[in-house]
Amino acid sequence: MKGVDTIARVRREFYVRGRSIKEICRELDVSRNTVRKILRSGATAFEYERSVQPQPKIGPWRGELDRLLAVNAARASRERLTLIRVFEELRGLGYEGGYDAVRRYAAGWQRDRAAATAAAFVPGEAYQFDWSHEVVLIAGVTVTVKVAQVRLCHSRMLFVRAYPRESQEMVFDAHDRAFAFFKGTCTRGIYDNMKTAVDAILVGKARDYNRRFQQMCGHYLVEPVACTPASGWEKGQVENQVGTVRQRFFSPRVRVKSYEELNAWLLDRCVAWAKAHPHPDVRDRTIWQMFEAERPSLVPYAGPFDGFHATPVSPSNGPA
Repeated sequence: MKGVDTIARVRREFYVRGRSIKEICRELDVSRNTVRKILRSGATAFEYERSVQPQPKIGPWRGELDRLLAVNAARASRERLTLIRVFEELRGLGYEGGYDAVRRYAAGWQRDRAAATAAAFVPGEAYQFDWSHEVVLIAGVTVTVKVAQVRLCHSRMLFVRAYPRESQEMVFDAHDRAFAFFKGTCTRGIYDNMKTAVDAILVGKARDYNRRFQQMCGHYLVEPVACTPASGWEKGQVENQVGTVRQRFFSPRVRVKSYEELNAWLLDRCVAWAKAHPHPDVRDRTIWQMFEAERPSLVPYAGPFDGFHATPVSPSNGPA
């Protein structure tokens, strides 16, 4: 279909200069049918969209590409392959198409998976929890901090806090501070099989949770749900959050004087991010607006578990 500039010129030649259709066709090198369609419709632009996007090369490889993308999504964020590496693996299996087709397919695959995940959650139903490792400068010392990441599945509201270790005390403290910030919690918490929570992996979704972790969940009225091993997509929202936080919060490298300054800054960034970005499913509302709407559905905050907060050690004390 011709562009808007050609359509505009056809209209000017016919209506302003009085040129015949035959003359317009000869001068502009367009067909009679096209000129007639422009003049009869009165439209200034024509849009054409395929109802089905053809995939002549990638079609027979969809199953294999789905498998590669799922396996890659299940990897820890630092071990995840770039899409060009996934493309190279597919080429190694015999795929003869180009990278752009794989890139477009992977983008659609990711959107479909995110939409399916989002549709499963109602307000106040679930949150996801994970750890990431980030590098910062604290009081001039390069430190790898452990960052607790919490995400409300419905509103996508995020909470992140840095610690020197991933000890159980830090896990409890991260939950307490997140729930205090949210002013409530959800009925389910989705986790990987971290050792601070799970003593043994049983059949299916069954887990032998350790006693202290069960006490914490009982205090906050949370039902813990553990992901299937090597199935990171089951907590894909917080997995994606890890990448976003790393790129947007920790790059370039953050320089602070203490853990307290770092965590105050991270909390401010979480709020600013939520207020500035639209919700992925409700585009006319921000994440913060969706979070405020979700708050009444949360289980009321029960106060600190055992009444403690973890106290991060300073770099001079040598974090373990």
